[in-house]
Formats: sequence, structure tokens, C-alpha cells
Amino acid sequence: MFSTIQGFRRDLHQIPELELHLPKTKEYLIRRLQSLPCMLSSPIESSVLAYFDNGKASTIAFRSDMDALPIEEKTAVTYHSQHPGQMHACGHDGHMAMLLGLALRLPQILASLPHNILLIFQPGEENPGGARLLCESGFLERFHVRRIYGMHLWPQLPAGVIASRPGEMMARSSEVNIDIQGKSVHAASYGDGIDALEIACRYLCDLYAMERAIDPAQYRLLRFGVLHAGTIRNVVSDHARLEGTLRACQEAVFAHMKNELTHIAERYAPARFSFSFSEGYPALINDPALFQQAKDLLPQLICLEGPQLITEDFSWYLQHVPGVFFFLGTGTGIPLHSDHFDFDEHILMQGIEALVTLCYST
Repeated sequence: MFSTIQGFRRDLHQIPELELHLPKTKEYLIRRLQSLPCMLSSPIESSVLAYFDNGKASTIAFRSDMDALPIEEKTAVTYHSQHPGQMHACGHDGHMAMLLGLALRLPQILASLPHNILLIFQPGEENPGGARLLCESGFLERFHVRRIYGMHLWPQLPAGVIASRPGEMMARSSEVNIDIQGKSVHAASYGDGIDALEIACRYLCDLYAMERAIDPAQYRLLRFGVLHAGTIRNVVSDHARLEGTLRACQEAVFAHMKNELTHIAERYAPARFSFSFSEGYPALINDPALFQQAKDLLPQLICLEGPQLITEDFSWYLQHVPGVFFFLGTGTGIPLHSDHFDFDEHILMQGIEALVTLCYST
């Protein structure tokens, strides 16, 4: 079985595709699934749903993302990307291989399961958010999905270790752009102007003080990585721009910080502030009861101490049905999105066994 799963992963690694247009990946998955006793469908571009009908009233779903990243691969592996400037640098090739491995096991166990099984191969996780588009297609209702599981490779965990936590798992995020309009004058007459650069610096310090004042138990993040201002050294800048990220696991905390961005800006009148916020993905909140059930079924499951303040569009499914998201350790320490990302495919077997076990959850 391992050589088959390894083959799936390496085949897929060589044909990385981006966002929602994944024709080669879709064709490969359909070719591997079409001989199995499942119904195949594609509610949105490049998606593949494999429905194993067990004649039950409800369905358990398992999701894998499909898309790659616009990264030039720099590994020396024999199965490196055949698409220049594109790479499976986030483990989605491994995720698909695990779900194909589960598909191969299902014909032997389906009759003993208490549910139907739906395998979701989803495009556009990195961008633009294929999970939301799939949910809007109505497939969860059409297939009577009552819960959903997902798994992601995680370099910071030891190889083969599976981890999760009840409740907050990953953050809601929004990209934040703030433009500050002042008044330009010569530096010698700075008192007659409105120094957008000075205001941006003072405003930024105020924002960080606001964020630090929030209870540390409320997982959140407000950071800016870009500040642009000015054109020449002896002229007061009439414009400054801050670019950053706002993240939180609880909606109330997210809303509080977002509101404070505009409230604190009022201190700096008559400078004018304008804001833009990306929608981002919702926070990923695991269902506590399903997590406990998974812990009972998977005694090897490790409980993480805290959430990760990064995002994952699996959270869109959890706006509709309860579920649990897991990390599967690679043990390499090579970060996700690295142009050297790789892993030992033997860990995929632990992931597949965990998914098979979850099929028996009641």
C-alpha cells in the first residue's frame, strides 16, 4: 500500500497548479477514483467530490486541498515540479494522496460504517478560498453532511504525530491598509504642516499598545510590516501608508481591534485616515464534542496548547457543519511555503489510518 500512496504523492507533486484552474490535477484524481464504487461530481471548477453511498441518512466528509503555490522549486528530488514557477510547497500533494488512500480502503469497510462517506478534493485553498465557493454550491446539504474532518502536514511536529485541540485552532485574518493624509511643507516650517510620517509612527505605537492590553488568553495579532511615507528628506510628508495584518480567534476580539483602529485615529485630527480591510477567512474553531470523540478513537492524538495565528479556509465548512482539523507532523522543520519543502511519505500512512478510524465515529 505504501508504494501506491507514495506514487500518488509523487505524481501529484510533478503537476502543481494554481488557484481554481487545476485541469491536470482533476484529471489525475478522477482517473484514480473512477474504478471505485463512488459517485463523482464537480460542483465548482476543478473540484472533485467522491461520494460513497452506504444507504445511511447522514454523511461524514473528509477534505483535501488541491492547489499549489507560485514558487520555483529548489529541491533536488527526482519527482520535482514539471511546471516552472509552481510547486506543491504546502503539502497539498500529500493531503490528496492520503484521501486517495482512504478511498482505496473504503470499499472493504463501507458496509460496516454508520454513515455515508464523502471525499472532498478542493481547489483554491491558498487563493481565492475554494471552500467558500464549494459551500455556496449547496453540496453539504445535497449529500446530508453532518460533520467534516481535515488534516494538514505540519513541519513543527515530530514525524507522524497527529495533533489538534478543541475550540480555537486557527485565526480569522484580514489584511489591513491604512492611508494617512497630512499637509506638506518645508521641514523648516514643519509647524505649518501636518506630518503624516510622524503621525503614522505615533499611531502605530498606539495600536501596538492597544493590542498588548488585551488579555493574553485572547489569541490575537496586530502587526504592520510596511510603512511608506515621504519623497525627500527636508519636506514634511503629506501622506503615509501602513500595511499589516489583523488576526484573532474570537469574533469579539477581532471586532474590538478593528474598531480601535478607527477610534485611535480620531486622536490625530485634522489628519485624515482611510482604511481598507480584506475579508479573509473565518477563524477555524474545532467542535469540542467531536474533538473529544476523535481523542477517544485516536489515543495517539496530541492536544495542542494553543492555536496557530495563521489561516485556513477549512474554516468555511465549519460555518455550516461541525468538524475537526488536524495537524500531521513531518518532523523536518522545513517551513510550509518553502522552496525546499519536502517530507518522508511514510507519515502519510499514519494519516490514512487516522482517517479510516474516524470513519467509524458515530
